Amino acid sequence: MKEQIIRNLEFGIQNSDGVLVVDKPAGISSAKAVAIVKRLLKVRKIGHAGALDPLATGILVCCLNRATRLAYFFLKSAKTYKAVLHLGVETDTQDATGEIIAQCRNAIVNEAELSTINAVMKRFEGKIKQMPPVYSALKHKGVPLYKLARRGEPVQKPAREVVMKSIRIDAIDLPYIHFTVSCSAGTYIRTLCADIGAALGYGGHLKALRRVASGGFTIRQAIGIEELEKSAGSDKLRSALSARIIPAADALTDMPVWVADTNLAAKIKHGQRIPHSAFRIPHSKLGTFIKITDTNNNLLAIVEDVKEKQHYRYQGVFN
Repeated sequence: MKEQIIRNLEFGIQNSDGVLVVDKPAGISSAKAVAIVKRLLKVRKIGHAGALDPLATGILVCCLNRATRLAYFFLKSAKTYKAVLHLGVETDTQDATGEIIAQCRNAIVNEAELSTINAVMKRFEGKIKQMPPVYSALKHKGVPLYKLARRGEPVQKPAREVVMKSIRIDAIDLPYIHFTVSCSAGTYIRTLCADIGAALGYGGHLKALRRVASGGFTIRQAIGIEELEKSAGSDKLRSALSARIIPAADALTDMPVWVADTNLAAKIKHGQRIPHSAFRIPHSKLGTFIKITDTNNNLLAIVEDVKEKQHYRYQGVFN
């Protein structure tokens, strides 16, 4: 009986169409972390929704099996980070992994200047233009920029608009400034650190980074790799691990939901058009997207309300 229960739990985890929020440790890539999760859970398919540099720790949203189709929506979501800016030292990668390219020997901030740090950082709130770092995963003619930079062929991409919702200083322990930033997807915190350092007149780079919120999830919901390894290898803990996997229907917390009746469920199953007359629902923080579930809270589809159309546009079907 016990062995059957264990097999049922393993089967349930392997076939889960949901999201597992992982706390990535420093020193490994996001791809490596995902490979570890896939091995431990034995899932068929897995993907992450927003990479972290090896230096960084924190939330890595892992989408399992059919829930990989949700990654697009998580990638577009806002993020919150806790960061440490090292004043007075610039590196070629804009973080602590790079080579030092400049140092400000007089980077000693006096008491009078301390009062200006917050004002300078506040100047970066709102919509700003940010130059992507030459050491990044963005591609030029199909080649990642960091590979070109390592070959001595750096390519600077044009500035992109990003949004800094808020920047809050948590502590100043010179030469380090600890701060929390909430920002749009696509923001480079190491570039923000370099830009703030330049604005203060000392230069700077990102010393440490931790993602504490992403896709509607917080770090409190995340499971560490070590804990995950223990849970996956323990009969007693496997049930708790299964409970940590968030069903696909519950994952997009800011997206409104419509519960389908049998008629609407049948239309979705056969890929038929859904006219606007079928239902109406207020727009969400994610815009015009709506998730449709059955009466058992199984995710059937995500649709988009396009005003120019007389029907909803499918953005993902999960039958």
